[in-house]
Amino acid sequence: MRKTSKRCLAATLTGAMAMSVLLTGCGKSGSGSGGKDTLPELPAERYTLDASKPAWQLDQKTETTELTWYVNADWWNTDWGTDTVTKQVKKDLNINVTFITGDDTKLNTFFAGGEKPDIITIFDANSSVAQSAANWAWALNDLADAYDPYFYTVASKDTLNWFSLEDGKTYGYPDYSNGQEVYDNNLLKATTAFAVRKDVYTAIGEPKMGTPEEFLDALRKIKEQFPDLIPFGSNSMTDSTGSLGADLQNFLGVPIENADGTWYDRNMDEDYLAWIRTLNTAYKEGLISDDNFSDDGTAHEDKVKTGKYACLFIGGTPQRSGPLQVWRSSNPDAEYIAIDGPQSTVGNAPTLNQAGLSGWMINYISKDCKEPIKAMETFTYLISDYGGLICKYGVEGETYTINGDGKYELLPEVKEMQQNDNEQFKRVYRLSEFIVFGNDKYDSYGADVSESIVQMQEWGMGKLKPQFVIENINPDQGTAEARSKSAIDTNWNTTLTSLIRCGGDAEFDQILADHVTFRQQNNWDNIVKVYNEKMAKNREKLEQ
Repeated sequence: MRKTSKRCLAATLTGAMAMSVLLTGCGKSGSGSGGKDTLPELPAERYTLDASKPAWQLDQKTETTELTWYVNADWWNTDWGTDTVTKQVKKDLNINVTFITGDDTKLNTFFAGGEKPDIITIFDANSSVAQSAANWAWALNDLADAYDPYFYTVASKDTLNWFSLEDGKTYGYPDYSNGQEVYDNNLLKATTAFAVRKDVYTAIGEPKMGTPEEFLDALRKIKEQFPDLIPFGSNSMTDSTGSLGADLQNFLGVPIENADGTWYDRNMDEDYLAWIRTLNTAYKEGLISDDNFSDDGTAHEDKVKTGKYACLFIGGTPQRSGPLQVWRSSNPDAEYIAIDGPQSTVGNAPTLNQAGLSGWMINYISKDCKEPIKAMETFTYLISDYGGLICKYGVEGETYTINGDGKYELLPEVKEMQQNDNEQFKRVYRLSEFIVFGNDKYDSYGADVSESIVQMQEWGMGKLKPQFVIENINPDQGTAEARSKSAIDTNWNTTLTSLIRCGGDAEFDQILADHVTFRQQNNWDNIVKVYNEKMAKNREKLEQ
């Protein structure tokens, strides 16, 4: 699942934790544990442990449990029990949830003293909050052993290993964590595509565009035959590398590690830079518009809606399915289709990437939790396919039916509201919105993929490859290396734009050399050392 701007904002907020506050606050024993680091015993009258059945189905507690749940994001929907999804969760689990939202300032207050919420959701596995979880949260292993061994049936072993801390236990469980089995079973769809307007591609003879020469020759034909179109475009580059950074590197199959398992400098890969030089040639010939470097996301989407681009390198096809569909609906013969497009100059196959093990939102049960039994039941419920499909599609007969192909299909009235009154759709149904334990695998159950990207997803089949070993390897927030890494990333964003727009090879080489010098002046060797240390730890976890 691609991270939206809201996601990135929340991750940034969580990463800015005040270290001194966390280190003092996390040391407190939770009041919910009676001031001890021992879980309360399971009352015999509630249920008997059964590893073959989830505890929420066994629990005899009749009174409704009240839970407080903090989500470290102001944009989170705090409604509970008013929409189809949370009504069903409330009914099944017999819980009322009071959501609390905020930013790092509010989160810090929980760790400065006083009682923490029952459940806490953050966004950065590298943050001090996450790394010190053993001090303030219950281990999910201990909770499962004490209250709900069925948890081990629904939780991913790969994810539990990935999020384990130094003591070998796992305290937080994420959404959108995809292990090797998800990739092996083709439950993920490709979200990167080199797309061409079908009518344009047919008109220029459907040429190959795999080599730099073929690519440029095709763009020149487009410019000659379709002078009103922009021959080539990519994702907005106003504050990032758009789709011409990691997405293009993956498309070209640039390695993620050296032969000895150390970190590989992908930005300096000669194969990748050969294609950046090709884009520079295209820019100098007027085959790439200056708008590509100044348009924000809205302006870029407006051009997609009107079919302004002849060729478009897309990172995040689901996020662009709306504008792609707008164009397709009014111009079916000119829809955007995925083709092989640029290929590695050294013979590497594409290694497209999707969400890995690290997920996004990370959920914890605090030691102040007044009802850790019911909180653990909630985790198991939402991680299970039963709970996950409710959160994704709602309730059978009320929001969806299962068609003859076994696919979940939204009822016509639900689909109509989704398309024509999306805000009301969110309020009434909340489908695909309650994502604290969401998972990309549930997309494969549905029949409602936008027609505009179906062919693009089919083109990407077999081209996805996980990048587990380089996940979460950035320096820890608050360190000198993290500050340097941020400066280097910003410099690379502007450098990449300058490389594509520069006057020629000599200027290209100088711009690149200046960036390398900037890296060396900003703690680069220590950053690479951190990369290698974290990759080694990742490899250990992957081998467990």
